[in-house]
Formats: sequence, structure tokens, C-alpha cells
Amino acid sequence: MAPREPKAAAAQEDVVAAAARDPGVSTLAPDAEERWIPFQLTPGNQIRFAMTIDGQKVGAILDTGVSFTLLSQASPIAAKAKIRPGGQASAIGGAVAIGWMPTRSLSLGGLTRKGGGVVVAPLPALATGDTTPVDLLVGRDLLAPHALDIDYAAKRFRLIPSGRMPFTGATAPLTVSTERRVYESMVGLGAAKLSPVIVDTGDGSALTVTQAGWRAAKLTGLPTTTAIGFGLAGPTINDLAIVPSVRLGSLTAHEVEVRVEPAQGFSESVGAAGRIGSGFLQRYRVLLDPGAGRMILKPGPQADMPAQRSTAGLLMGVAGDRLRVLHVMRGGPAAASGWREGDTICAIDGQPIPRDYVDSPVARWTVGKPGTVVRLRTCDGQDRTLTLKRFY
Repeated sequence: MAPREPKAAAAQEDVVAAAARDPGVSTLAPDAEERWIPFQLTPGNQIRFAMTIDGQKVGAILDTGVSFTLLSQASPIAAKAKIRPGGQASAIGGAVAIGWMPTRSLSLGGLTRKGGGVVVAPLPALATGDTTPVDLLVGRDLLAPHALDIDYAAKRFRLIPSGRMPFTGATAPLTVSTERRVYESMVGLGAAKLSPVIVDTGDGSALTVTQAGWRAAKLTGLPTTTAIGFGLAGPTINDLAIVPSVRLGSLTAHEVEVRVEPAQGFSESVGAAGRIGSGFLQRYRVLLDPGAGRMILKPGPQADMPAQRSTAGLLMGVAGDRLRVLHVMRGGPAAASGWREGDTICAIDGQPIPRDYVDSPVARWTVGKPGTVVRLRTCDGQDRTLTLKRFY
């Protein structure tokens, strides 16, 4: 599946001014450490969970790459509210028009905020990689005063007082920048030290860097292909490579997928060197505590697993009983055999697309053993074969 990247970076000053005038009052319950919030990972690797806004239950994404918590303009809550125009915000794929909506209360786990408000913007389902749209992206304004403990293996997270250290592991610096108002760290990639790098739980990719950062890393001899990502402002095509190692504080991670943005891409446009996303973080149990200036990463069961490589060269979305090709990867077997964006697949080796395709064994075919011949039936009745190959 193609990772999705819900994102709105530092908003324009009118929204910033509105947030400064009424930041709300946040309270962490005395038993916050016991208040774990269960989550599911969306097909695009985002952390999806339930919370309440103004007393109504909503679906939300945990997104440390968003400056201000963002409500979908399609949410029933937004439909009933008075929303002030708020200019534009930088987003992956371009810029989006935003508004501002005052709130009475927000609640997740042990955290409650009275007053304040949320940014309102379009939030398409493609931006989360899920067929079901979400109402809310929970951002830095709600999260940063506390320590955020994400237990990916157990699919749960909690907010606890800053300074607590519930587990030990590798450490890396973590701050909230005054310019972008998001979580940031630094990364060692090849010959380069890249900074600032946004630590972005709302980005489904592992590591994304600018073209300048990739050149500075001196890893241009590695084979590359292409991939697609989706943000609030639409799709972006990036180069993609698997690098031998990445350094993050005292941690060295091996076999990491890196995406390289085009010139004037999102990271460059907001003055960042790149982004660390959930595709990387989910290898670990992670404590994000900008108040204490650190993140802690404890290796999980998947920490030493090599990055999955597509051997089909197709990135697809699920549309009911079919797969729709979102991107044909450069240099892959699908490109060589004439597959195109928009093509649809209704059966794989004679099996129809199941409702739970993303979590089913059927979905493993795109990363199958090189040399395997896969039979694909398109939704217009053609039978095609694809021979899997390692190509990057």
C-alpha cells in the first residue's frame, strides 16, 4: 500500500493569533498513566483512535507533524459550527484553505482541554490511506506539553507528565520549533547530518528527505525507484531507496526506506530537511517528550526486520471489491509490462479481492519472492501475468 501523509504545517498568522488569544486550558488527570488509548494502524500507517470533541465521539489521527489540531470540514461537527476563514497552510501536495472553530472541550485518554479551538480544513480519506474518513488530526498544540508514550506492538498510547521515563532505550534530541511549531529532531544519513527533521506520527513513510539532503548523504549510488504519497493538498511523487543505515541520536537503524522529495517539495517549503514518520517509529516503543528535550526508542519485535521491498512495482488503493493502481513504480516489472495508473484488479491468482484485503495474506503478493509469476484478472475481464522482480 502507498503510505499516506496527512499534513498541515505552520498555519498563517490569523490562525496563530486565534490560538494565542484562546489556547484553552488543558488538564492531565492524576491517573493519566493508567489511561491507555487503543488504536489501529490505517493502511497508510497512521494511528487511528476514538476521542471526544464537544461531547461527541470522533475518529482521530495522532499527528505530531500538525501545528494545530485540525478538524475535517466534512465532519458533522464542522457542519453545525461557525467557522472563521483562516487563510492558508502549507501541506503535502501544495497549500490548503483553512478556517478556525472555537471548541468547548476536547478529551482523549487522561487529557481534557476546555476552551481553545481547532483549525478546519478539507481532510480527504486518501490522506489517511483509509476508506473511512477521519474527523480530526490531533496535533502539537494538544500533545507537546506532555510525554507521548506510543506502544506500537500493543497498539495503544497514552499521555503522561513530561519528564517521566516509563522505559529505557536509545535517546535522541526532540524539540518543538518556534518557526514550524511541530516536533523536530536530527538524523544521520550516509555522510550527512540532517536538521531539522520533523518527527511526524501522521506521516506513514519511514524517512523522507529533501533532494539537497540526499545529495549531501552521498548515497546516490544506491538503486532508486518511485513512490506516491497523499497529503491534504493532493498526491506527490518521490524517489525511493533502501539505505543500509540511519542514525537517530544513540540509535542506529538498519535497512530503512527513504523517500526523496522533488525540488521545492513540502519539507523544503517549510524549511525542514525531512520527516521521520510512523513507518520508522513503528519498529519501536516510542516516548516523545519535547518538554524534556528527548525521544526514547526501545526496539520492538520488528526493529531488525529489513524494509519491505515491492517486487511487483505497483502501489494500490482498495476500492471495495477491487484494487486500483495509484502508482506504477519506475523500473519495476509492472512498468515493463504496461501497467498504468487507474488500472483495476479484481482477482489475484484466481482469488477475488477480500473485504479485509489489507490485513489478509492475499495482500502479500506485491512483496513476494522474485521470479514468482502472479496471475491478475483486471476488472474489465483481462487475464494478465506479472513476474515479480527485485528492482531497487
